[in-house]
Amino acid sequence: MNMNMENAGKDQKEEKKKGGLVAWILLGISIAGNGFLVYQLTRAQNNIIEKQIIYEKVIIERDNVKSELLSLKDEYSSLKTNDANLQAAIDEKKTQIEELLKEADKHKGDAYMIGKLKKEAETLRRIMIGYVHTIDSLNTLNQKLIVEKNDVLKDLSKEKNKTSSLNKEKEQLQATIDKGSILSCLNITANGINLKSGGKKQVTTSKAKRADIIRVSFTLGENKIAKSGAKDVYVRVITPDGKEMSKNYDDTYRFVFNGSAGYYAGKTNINYSNSEIGVTTLCEGNSPLIPGKYQIEVTADGVVIGQTTLNLD
Repeated sequence: MNMNMENAGKDQKEEKKKGGLVAWILLGISIAGNGFLVYQLTRAQNNIIEKQIIYEKVIIERDNVKSELLSLKDEYSSLKTNDANLQAAIDEKKTQIEELLKEADKHKGDAYMIGKLKKEAETLRRIMIGYVHTIDSLNTLNQKLIVEKNDVLKDLSKEKNKTSSLNKEKEQLQATIDKGSILSCLNITANGINLKSGGKKQVTTSKAKRADIIRVSFTLGENKIAKSGAKDVYVRVITPDGKEMSKNYDDTYRFVFNGSAGYYAGKTNINYSNSEIGVTTLCEGNSPLIPGKYQIEVTADGVVIGQTTLNLD
């Protein structure tokens, strides 16, 4: 009897021990599970924070790129040159910057696109620095030519004082220059022309949208000193938006006047015999005429000899 009771007590103690062990195991599993959930939650929060930080960095980089592009836009706008080709290239880059600014607004959260825009902005800055150097070189060259011209004039003045004979010859030469070997340009008129019947009929118009070309008429005056023979007479037209009007912008339409180079809108070859001759030149561009005031210059022998204007409605 006592043995049975003793055994029963031992069994109860074993049962309690096992029950306590199971409880500890379950508690451990619960703690581990909660810890894993906490780890996962923390990791998810960290990922969200990390993505937010990356996004904010992209936005900051986008704003920096926009600021650089706006700065470039102002700097390109400040570049001015008389070289039509160079000015056209500068204007093209300004248009490109406008497009890049639109792309920056469109892809504000796209790190790859913002990086690409940053590289293009860097390229545009390098190009702009090259343009600045080119313009400075042209200005320096012009200053050098002025200095050289002044030096030549000084030397000429010294030579004129050497002997009375030389003085007389140079006075005669100066008299010839004063009389002018440069051709005179008289009675300049300019009209907008509407071409009809396949170009056979020319109708004068003051409307830009109806005008196909500009007709410039003038008279080259008598000049017994000027060199006679075949001459090319050029007409240069500056459009209301400040561009040189030309059918094409290559070397074929490029000419020199007053020490500068530009593009002509019309050219006429004449045979000058030192007497008055009437000339009519048809001027055309590669785009439709626009309303406004057109500046017109007539050039012969590399010198601008006449000017007029034309207003088209």
